[in-house]
Amino acid sequence: MAKKSYARDLTQKPILRQMIVFVFPIMLSGVLQILFNAADTVVVGRFAGNEELAAVGSNTSLITLMTNLFIGLSVGANIICARYIGAKEEDKVHDTVHTAVLVSVLSGLFLSVVGIIGARQFLIWMSVPEDVIDLAVLYLRIYFLGMPAMMVYNFGAALLRSIGDTTRTLYYLMAAGVVNVVLNLILVIPLQMSVAGVAIATVVSQYISGGMVIRCLLHEDSAIHLNLRELRVYPARLKEILMIGLPASVQGCVFSFANIAIQSSINTFGSVLLAGNSAAASVEGFIYLPVNAFYQAVMPFISQNLGAKQYHRLNRVFWSAALSVLVVGEVLGLGSILLSDPLLSIFTTDPAVIAAGQIRFNSYFAIYGLYGLMEVLVGSIRGLGYSIMPTIIYVGGICGVRLTWLATVFQMEQYHTIQTVYYAFPVSWFITIPILVVAYIYAYRKTQKQLGIA
Repeated sequence: MAKKSYARDLTQKPILRQMIVFVFPIMLSGVLQILFNAADTVVVGRFAGNEELAAVGSNTSLITLMTNLFIGLSVGANIICARYIGAKEEDKVHDTVHTAVLVSVLSGLFLSVVGIIGARQFLIWMSVPEDVIDLAVLYLRIYFLGMPAMMVYNFGAALLRSIGDTTRTLYYLMAAGVVNVVLNLILVIPLQMSVAGVAIATVVSQYISGGMVIRCLLHEDSAIHLNLRELRVYPARLKEILMIGLPASVQGCVFSFANIAIQSSINTFGSVLLAGNSAAASVEGFIYLPVNAFYQAVMPFISQNLGAKQYHRLNRVFWSAALSVLVVGEVLGLGSILLSDPLLSIFTTDPAVIAAGQIRFNSYFAIYGLYGLMEVLVGSIRGLGYSIMPTIIYVGGICGVRLTWLATVFQMEQYHTIQTVYYAFPVSWFITIPILVVAYIYAYRKTQKQLGIA
């Protein structure tokens, strides 16, 4: 019996239909991935207490900042690998795969050391409340033991997406997610390990998903087959990965830094509002990841078609992703507002915490499709090979606006409210999207001119 192939040629067949098939497993995978942290939040909120819930939630922005430092490089691996796959240059695909996997292991080890050593100081800088900080430090230090596995999974998943495979990572996350939830319940309820229990459960699940991805690459028959004996850094491929991935890493880090500033402002409002924000942020994760799936899809779609010289499909890929993400973002955003009570009740039974979470819902969830459009614009520009330009725009339009907003409007006595903090999100979207539209038009036309197809 022939072995089932999960690879997809993204240069043929109707784009919208292919994109839906490609994106759906990413959406489900994203939902499962956010369940790792959401399961932590639900279990500690229900069976430990508000302080434990706040401790877990207060780490989210910091974890995102530190992981974005290297996960952005997986974007470079994805784009470069997809382009060489489209061009059928298997030697260069081989070198990209082995360079990317080694980088993932080294970056994970680095993050573990830095996270464990610096946990308390990082959280002090974030103004985490004194009644929460000891629990938050414990959670963070255990969590960062899983960084090597998290990096391996993300780089491996990026390589699989480059061949059009988004299905197997879904299976791996399903298995890891079940283990995570079961361990959460065992370690927190009967064993009463509180935040340590949920952190241990998350780390175990990360090693399961990371290990399964490595096993998949080792047994892969396509160009992305992994041979551990050939793991090394190939300088030419590393340079190409860095050219695309490093700006994406910088963008992710600065973006996360701006969100840490927002989180630090939220932390000043006390543990009830902090717990409500943690619950609302967990719900938002279930909206963000399906929306972000289109960002992850548009890059390999454009890259494969560019490598295969299917230039007439490039702009069609963008429009298919843009229209789809607007619909998905609005449906999920508006639906979450309508269902805010039952959704927040999953995480806590405290009416004050639920009311605090609804403030975040009502501040910007109704226009969440705009965030998705912004992500698709960035992914499309990056897929065309322009990585520095969207980074500059993102840093200025998103991060700069949010930090300026907190330093000016939020400091005014009449606007010193948690609603004002949340408004930093939509304000930055409205400013950044028009600039990205102009940037995409420029990148697309310049690509046409360079290829002689204008």
